[in-house]
Amino acid sequence: MEALKPSSFSSFYLSITNTRQPKTQCDKPILNLPFNRLTKSSFSSIDSSKEVKPKLLSSLSSSVSTEPINLLEQENQIHKQEEKFDWFLQWYPVMPVCDLDKRVPHAKRIMGLDIVVWWDRNESEWKVFDDSCPHRLAPLSEGRIDQWGRLQCVYHGWCFNGSGDCKFIPQAPPDGPPVHTFKKACVSVYPSTLQNGIVWFWPKSDPQYKDILTKKKPPYIPELDDPSYTKSMGNREIPYGYEVLTENLMDPAHVPYAHYGIMNTQASKNREKADREGGRPIEINVQKLDINGFVAKQENGTNKFLPPCVFYLSAPFSSNKSNGSVPSTSSKKSSSVAQRKVLLLFICVPVGPGKSRLIWAFPRNFGVWIDRIVPRWIFHVGQNLILDSDLYLLHVEEHKIMELGPSNWQKACFVPTKSDALVVAFRKWLNKYSNGQVDWGTSFKGALPPSPPREQLLDRYWSHVVNCSSCRVAIKGLNALEVVLQVLSIASIGILAATKQGVISVAARSSLVAMAVLTFVASRWLSHFIYKNFHFHDYNHALR
Repeated sequence: MEALKPSSFSSFYLSITNTRQPKTQCDKPILNLPFNRLTKSSFSSIDSSKEVKPKLLSSLSSSVSTEPINLLEQENQIHKQEEKFDWFLQWYPVMPVCDLDKRVPHAKRIMGLDIVVWWDRNESEWKVFDDSCPHRLAPLSEGRIDQWGRLQCVYHGWCFNGSGDCKFIPQAPPDGPPVHTFKKACVSVYPSTLQNGIVWFWPKSDPQYKDILTKKKPPYIPELDDPSYTKSMGNREIPYGYEVLTENLMDPAHVPYAHYGIMNTQASKNREKADREGGRPIEINVQKLDINGFVAKQENGTNKFLPPCVFYLSAPFSSNKSNGSVPSTSSKKSSSVAQRKVLLLFICVPVGPGKSRLIWAFPRNFGVWIDRIVPRWIFHVGQNLILDSDLYLLHVEEHKIMELGPSNWQKACFVPTKSDALVVAFRKWLNKYSNGQVDWGTSFKGALPPSPPREQLLDRYWSHVVNCSSCRVAIKGLNALEVVLQVLSIASIGILAATKQGVISVAARSSLVAMAVLTFVASRWLSHFIYKNFHFHDYNHALR
């Protein structure tokens, strides 16, 4: 079951920074992902084929410094006339297709736009519409797909085909004017495509963008289409914004602390452990930064940010464990281990101020059979715990940043070490090309929503379960099993009560009593398991 370990999407951060065998730093870790020497990944096909010459950020030249990094402020002054990033001229991921039900329309919000994604069986394509009926602006996502494969608004029954044309208005007289053909009766349609098992859309419905796919495509990840790699994905609605989500995924130094006890991290054997968690300096060098993102080397791994949504880390995987035996020096074995590859892909979707969506995938070319046998929800239990363990911290952090103003991030935060290089580079990119934050256009004024109660903030059911096909099936099955156990418990007690003394043997009565007790205890345990893993699981750092 060694290959199960890469499913932890955060444990990779510190694992790639050491080529030595790991020492366990956490009690009862859920998942572990050790890496060894870097191997070239086909992920490189995403970026330009040109050779990138290292150009280290001057602010990151020292592992420890007593001076705050003023790189962002300097760049903001120098590049006021720099080319700006247009957030509405980009491809955005909607959802993994494995989590979309073809029988119903799905409501999503991206870049402040309310959209509905639905399966057009007449054209055998996923369609993305404006989630608003032209009649009275009712949400089309609350509608249904009728027997002719049209999207029907359930408010008054208006029907639309895959091109957004209104095909039927029940209230219009058959012998009257064809009002359904009027332009105002049509729904706005966004360009969309299916790539790498994800539905993408272009947030402009103007006719000039109808063929945008021929001019610009979403970033392509070849491993997700490679049959020799796993393709398991997950998604979750996040109660803090795109900026904080992205920079947190770029921060390897927080892993042994914010996720303590959940995953293992590797500590250097050459460095004395200074604290319980085993944090250490991390060498990260940003080599290129422009409007198309940036590339960085993290000792034995490569990070790449492709704005607006894609961030990934590629590194080799090694499952060798130190067991006291002499390691083999066979070149054949070493070659076999070196060929093992795992990619950690994070797709950060801006939803609105204070809200984002995370889609993750960890394609690997070993242990593929495990993903074919083990259901996705088993992996999601651990991955959701990782997200929960620092969720509250990041939610509060975002509110503090907004109070100070996003453009003042570099003044408020003290980031003197190289472990923060990716975070600094991301904030530099935001400052240089987007005035320090997402440009929502006219959708929002930028104010954050108020903080909900902690239980609502850490809710898993509405943020993940309802949007995950595997977890939806799992919770239905587990709820049914809980009811069965309760019925068996009650039935056993009923049989005992209805049976006269002496009709059944003492052994049989004892068996019924034992069954009643065991099934009742099992139902209570299962109820707790369901609530803890599919609804709410608090995380208290002080008691870890």
